[in-house]
Formats: sequence, C-alpha cells, structure tokens
Amino acid sequence: MKYNAKILSTDNVLLKNVGNIDPLKIDEYIANGGYEALKKAVTMDRKAIIDSVSDSGLRGRGGANFPTGRKWLFTYNATADQKYLIINADEGEPGTVKDRILMEGDPHQIIEGMVIAAYAIGATKGFIYIRGEYNDSIKTMNAAIKQAEEKGMLGKNILGSGFDFEMRVAMGGGAYICGEETALIDSIEGKRGEPRLKPPYPPVEGLFKKPTIVNNVETIANVPHIIAKGSEWFRSLGASCSPGTKLFMLCGDINEPGIVETPIDLSFEDVIEKFGKGANGGEIKFAQIGGSSGNIFTPEMLKKVWTYERCCEFKVSYGTGSIFVCNDSRSIVDHLLTVAEFFEHESCGKCTPCREGTHRVKQIIEDFAFGEGTVSDLEILKELCLIMKRSPICGLGQACVNPVLDAIEYFKGEILAN
Repeated sequence: MKYNAKILSTDNVLLKNVGNIDPLKIDEYIANGGYEALKKAVTMDRKAIIDSVSDSGLRGRGGANFPTGRKWLFTYNATADQKYLIINADEGEPGTVKDRILMEGDPHQIIEGMVIAAYAIGATKGFIYIRGEYNDSIKTMNAAIKQAEEKGMLGKNILGSGFDFEMRVAMGGGAYICGEETALIDSIEGKRGEPRLKPPYPPVEGLFKKPTIVNNVETIANVPHIIAKGSEWFRSLGASCSPGTKLFMLCGDINEPGIVETPIDLSFEDVIEKFGKGANGGEIKFAQIGGSSGNIFTPEMLKKVWTYERCCEFKVSYGTGSIFVCNDSRSIVDHLLTVAEFFEHESCGKCTPCREGTHRVKQIIEDFAFGEGTVSDLEILKELCLIMKRSPICGLGQACVNPVLDAIEYFKGEILAN
C-alpha cells in the first residue's frame, strides 16, 4: 500500500475497505459484498438504474456538482453505434489525493461502478484516465482490471447477461488542463489536450464524436452502494438537499492532515476541528476550499454548513474537496502569488483570455509581493479577473481567479499594505 494520506473518519462508505482489504485480491473485495450490486444491476431495466441514481440525488464529485443521473440520461437517449464511459482520474489539483486513495485502496469499487454505469447508458467501451505521475494507481487499476476480466465481471457476456464492456487505463501526461473533460477526451484521442467549445456536450458528442459520459472517480464509486442499498438509503445520509457523503482532504496548517469522509451536514469548521484537530501555529486566517482555483473562506464563513444549494446561491463550490487551512502567519499576497504562478504555467494557451490573463494576473500580484503595487493596480487586477470569469473557453481560466477576487474582497487592506 503506497498511498500515505491518513484516513481520519471511521463511519465510512467509500473508504470502508481502504486499508482493510488487499486491493490486489479480488476475492477479498467479493467477500465484503463486492460485485453484488453488479449482479443486481444486470437483471434490472437500464432506465431503472438511471432512475435510481437520479432519485438518490447523487451529484458529480469532481467539482461541477451536476446531477449524475441527468447526465447519464442524455447518453442513454442518444442514438449511436458506439457509446463510451470515461472516468476522470487526472487528479491534478494541488492538495487533493482522494481519487488516488480510492484507486489504490479499493480499485474494484471503481470497476464495479463503471460496469453498472456502462450497462445503464449502453456503453461497451470505457477508459479510466489516470494522471501520469500516479504510477501506483496505474499499476493497481491495471491489475484489478485483469482480475475482473478473469472473474467474468469485465469483458464479454458479463455474468452471463449478454452485456459486453471493455475497460482500459489511459495515462495522462501531467497536464492540469486534462482534468477538464473535453481536454481529457482530446488527450485520449491522441491530440494535444485542449478544451473544446461546447455545445456539443460530451454526453451527446464526445470521444471520437460518439456519446460519452465523463464521471469523476468519487462519483462512480458511489454507484454500487446506491444500487445495492437503494436511493432512499443514500438520501438518508447528510442534508436532505445534499445527500450522500463527500471526501475532503485536510492539509496546510492543521494538526491532523488526512482524508475525511463525511455526510454534507457539517460546517467546514466542524470538519477541521473534529477530524483535523484544529489549526496549528496560530488561529485560522482563511481556508481555501476545493484546490488552487477554489474559493477563500474566512473563519466566519467556515462556521456555516455549505450544502450544494448554499454553494450555488453564493457562487462557490466544493471543487475537488480539499480544505487548505492557513493560519494567521500566512501572507495572503504570497499565497496568491503561488496560485497565480501555478495557473500561468498550467494554462494550455488555446484562448487569449486565459493565456494572457493568467500571465498578467501573476505580474500584478508579483508587484504587490515586492511592495510595488498600487490602488490602481488592484482595481485593474479586479477588472481583469472579472473579465476572465466570463470569457475563457473552459473552467481553468474562469475559475483560477476565484481566490484572487475573494482575497480582494476580504483582505484588501493587507494586499495594499504589503
């Protein structure tokens, strides 16, 4: 077992097998109830599976929060001679390793979810696109795929149902942009990973111009549990408007860093205190939620319970689920500069607003870091970020300015005094 993030929660659903079974032994997964959901699913009407996922309220766990069942329905209704299922495991967001832990600790949970999803939408081929640096994840998933094929859970005539599904690992090249679904699709096709203009959307026209579903690892891992236990069981977890559990990575200035699985009924402050044992080295100054493009939350904001509806109302997001805690010794300007340098480097350069915008954002923040920024510079920075929120092709350019805009709102005095 090569992953090194400590699991801090105990009453787990997705993480229950991690560290408790050998991920390279399919029989241990089966002995703990594995593949029972698949056995049930292949006897069900395909539309009934989608309805069950829809009724559960499962939303995408990769950051977009789109209802999973509704996405599946687009591809289910599409007419095509070939449909695809892709699992996005290009986990390039700093501070996030939840998908890696699921792949390396319980790979068959992911495979089972993929086969059920593929059966529901009518896909016969699938890929799990794994970040190229995740060598252990790639090895573990490849080994698990081979075992599943040998047991009849993958390949031809799965469990005697007449359903065929072939699954393979696709390796990413270390490009952050390939976490965006259309750039990921281009990469699998052998092209340079760059986002496509939408519409058409992948569920209607995706990989090789065929209907394609792209789901996150955490999202698909929920599927076997929903089919096995029912949508009502899933809805019983967490807030009624935000059912199920969510994986969070606690990192930064925190006493107990690690991964947490919890229903969405706790505030971020509760998560930090209950599982992470609070901030270290000082009081919490702010926390960035969801990765480098995530929003900055003040201590007062951390006290609230952020359901999906509340996030939508205030135009924030869980993103990838990381909670990066910063104590009061941290400089907001230094933090923003690190973020800006990251996105300048990771911009694919396809569209002008992102290519030029990320560079200019970094330059202005650099001026403040060297004590040369002015009130006028801050006004220009804010205007530039607002333009970037609405003009780039994909989410990288639109979201990378979130922490900058938040910092201008909450820490304007500190930025100008730097």
